[in-house]
Amino acid sequence: MQRNPIIPFILIMAFGIGLIFFLSLDGVGNKEEIAATEEHAEGGGEEASAGEFDPEAFAQGKCIGCHGNSYEGTGAAPALVGTALSEDEVKDVLANGRGAMPAGLVPAENIDAMAAWIKSLE
Repeated sequence: MQRNPIIPFILIMAFGIGLIFFLSLDGVGNKEEIAATEEHAEGGGEEASAGEFDPEAFAQGKCIGCHGNSYEGTGAAPALVGTALSEDEVKDVLANGRGAMPAGLVPAENIDAMAAWIKSLE
């Protein structure tokens, strides 16, 4: 007796479609809870305010890729620790970019805090 090799694939497909259908019903039933969780994860909602910028956390997310884990520079990216630039020059680089550093990486309202933090790494 020879088995049809397509039957297991059809069963897996039917199971997958059924699983997707029932999970989507669960998502529709919990849409308020899911939306609240996503809003909290994105930093939105009542808990976040404009004054909560953390330069070190921002640098961990955006700067270590080029400047290294200890901010001592890698390749074309210069060291942030002990930089020879003044705080105004750091603000200019953050706002306008320089070399491989892209302009506008740091939001304009946070440039002052970020520049002060970079200068504090000395």
